[in-house]
Amino acid sequence: MKQVTYKMIKDSEEINAYIKKGNDTLGTMGYTEHSERHAAKVAETAGKILRESGYGKNVIELARIAGYMHDIGNSINRSDHAHSGALMAFQILRDMGMDYKDIAVVVSAIGQHDESTGTAVDEVSAALILADKTDVRRNRVRNQNISTFDKHDRVNYAAISSELEIHADKKAIRLNIELDEEICSIMDYFEIFLQRMLMCKRASEILGMQFKLNANGNKIC
Repeated sequence: MKQVTYKMIKDSEEINAYIKKGNDTLGTMGYTEHSERHAAKVAETAGKILRESGYGKNVIELARIAGYMHDIGNSINRSDHAHSGALMAFQILRDMGMDYKDIAVVVSAIGQHDESTGTAVDEVSAALILADKTDVRRNRVRNQNISTFDKHDRVNYAAISSELEIHADKKAIRLNIELDEEICSIMDYFEIFLQRMLMCKRASEILGMQFKLNANGNKIC
């Protein structure tokens, strides 16, 4: 078996072609940005979560790989993109010669990352979910007409800053977010993203942590 690295995945023309097509398709449909930038941010945050939580190099690398590839299914269809993306990743990684046990971990994480069908089942899926669901930022919004924002545009555009902190000594993972409350109130954020935050709570528990959310300096959970 061949050692497949995050760098190999990030540099893959095939994988980047699928990410680009998915992002272009979602842009046409009015969704927020799901480009290589989002893929890299999720990958690196997932790796950071596990590294700062004390996990080993191989598990960290698998989380980064799953993070970068998690949205390739959008190139087929937004509906059920987690499952189609997992199947695509299976074929790609097998062709690259990755160890079968590692493939199983990566495709499981990708297949579990969508809040409508998935949940954290191990440390890699937990890190991917936390990294993906907390990537809330203004520059992901492509629609420039505030009056036509949907709920996801409004929340992302309202996010002036967001930072995920890992406090391994306190067994806590904290999302600190600053919102422009003229665009989206703290309660609106929590209502809109409730299912995602519950996913993050479950993911944190898999890592032996508690998930905490601070918005505009206020402890929400």
